[in-house]
Amino acid sequence: MAAQNNAPLPDGLDIAGYRIVKKIASGGFSIVYLAYDEDGNAVAIKEYLPSSLALRQPGELVPLISPENLPIFRIGLKCFFEEGRALARITHPNVVSVVNFFRANETVYMVMAYESGRSLQDHILRRRDKGEKPLVSERFIRKMFSQVMNGLREVHTNKLLHLDLKPANIYLRVDGTPILLDFGAARQTLRTDSPKLYPMYTPGFAPAELYSKNGNLGPWTDIYSIGASMFACMVGTPPQPADQRKVNDRMESHYRKLEGVYSPELIEVIRWSLSVDPLARPQSVFALQKALKTKVPEKEVGKVEKFSRKFRVLFGFKDNDRMPGDVTTTIHENSR
Repeated sequence: MAAQNNAPLPDGLDIAGYRIVKKIASGGFSIVYLAYDEDGNAVAIKEYLPSSLALRQPGELVPLISPENLPIFRIGLKCFFEEGRALARITHPNVVSVVNFFRANETVYMVMAYESGRSLQDHILRRRDKGEKPLVSERFIRKMFSQVMNGLREVHTNKLLHLDLKPANIYLRVDGTPILLDFGAARQTLRTDSPKLYPMYTPGFAPAELYSKNGNLGPWTDIYSIGASMFACMVGTPPQPADQRKVNDRMESHYRKLEGVYSPELIEVIRWSLSVDPLARPQSVFALQKALKTKVPEKEVGKVEKFSRKFRVLFGFKDNDRMPGDVTTTIHENSR
């Protein structure tokens, strides 16, 4: 069955003690709704509904699944359920809080705490559209990603991998603290069992091992995606996709463009995280976190910013000009 758009559950529907308010997000794997529980608390409900396997028509509640797709659908359903149960055991301020999960309409639903804010992707794109220079400050990157890695360490401690880490899946609360969302482990399990759902990675944010059906996955896999997300904060676009890098790696030219805008220490951390060879990357989140905590003296940061301004004036760039060779593809276009 080719991928199609599935109709969301109708607004106002009562399901397992929750009232659906509206659909707030959807993708090839699931639909997310804003809902209220019986006490009037807002929650986000994620519905397992892979569009390549199931079709739900408007007005229907139970999706249509062909007999040939049913075994694969059930494997994914089980993985989704197990992932929700594993996440429910994790209580950490930087990991999405799963408060319940239930079966209904012949599929599975994961109930999460709802919080106001926006994704890191939205934050980057808004700043880029305003022409902010630098796009995101070094101070923000160091502080925010240190908190992201606190959450990721807890995830890895619980023997889980994220496997779909990118700015769209890092949610910023109103106070700026991040939450890891939308884990991809169930999708990756499906991917190994069925070529129908391949690929399930996001180009630019996925390391080379996610392109391989039998790739060696581990903490280093998520670490690549952390580096890619930090790079996206600096440039406004993802890194060059890993499969292209194995043929013609052009990342060094992008790192050079960051010189004078960000500290050499931060650029080196990103270069290390984005190593194509998994063994050349940090092998644990702790190792990467330790490297990221290398502080740059305030006077050095000032020198960097001053050099950047002089460079742009010297070569005749205005504040809103792009540097030569800047990639114009947006994060959104590479995260569909």
